[in-house]
Amino acid sequence: MKEELKIAGKISPDFRPSIFHPYYFIRRGLLKAISKNSIYLKGSVMDFGCGSKPYRKLIHASEYIGVDFMNEGHPHENEQIDIYYNGRTIPLPDERFDGVISSEVFEHIFNLPEVLKEIHRVMKKDGVLLATCPFVWKEHEIPNDYARYTVFALEDILTKSGFEKIVIEKTGNFAEVLFQLNIVFFYDKFYKKLNRIFLVKHIFLLLFVAIPNLLGRLFSKLAGNSKQMYLNNVIVFKKC
Repeated sequence: MKEELKIAGKISPDFRPSIFHPYYFIRRGLLKAISKNSIYLKGSVMDFGCGSKPYRKLIHASEYIGVDFMNEGHPHENEQIDIYYNGRTIPLPDERFDGVISSEVFEHIFNLPEVLKEIHRVMKKDGVLLATCPFVWKEHEIPNDYARYTVFALEDILTKSGFEKIVIEKTGNFAEVLFQLNIVFFYDKFYKKLNRIFLVKHIFLLLFVAIPNLLGRLFSKLAGNSKQMYLNNVIVFKKC
């Protein structure tokens, strides 16, 4: 656990959020889940939809290649993309990778079953896919935001695409969803209008971000394992 925390401490603060971060609950849950399940990824790893490779330091890989797609909803300035693909065919040979990580990407893929078969192709036999995607979240990277999946839908799609389940879990609970959405609403609605005023900006972050995040943590403990409403899907599947 101490080693996991030490490694997580090297992650960018934007993906290792403090209570002053408006995406505190969703990104905190993702960091914990990816850190815990990163043990499945070794050897040669592809980061599919890599962007800035935010979780690279969690993965103990001998080779780490980032693949992404150019689209108008997500500019790629200052990102760490090694290879671009055309949305259908990954320009790499069969059985190239021991593992694949894909975080917050599946919701942006209109033809997910087709792309999963392509990911399957470039993975070695018994290779492992670690992926996350939101269940409850606002529209983003517009217009390339196509879907929200339940764990049942993901298991069905992955199984039909030639994968076998290892792990399926949910991050967040009913209380965290309610607080996270409330914080994002106020942040998106008002923060950009106030952030140029130093004192007002910090008062806003305290009242509408930090304090609600702390209250959300308290109510989260009261909510326990209420997972009918949750933030993210986290899956680990093996290539059959």
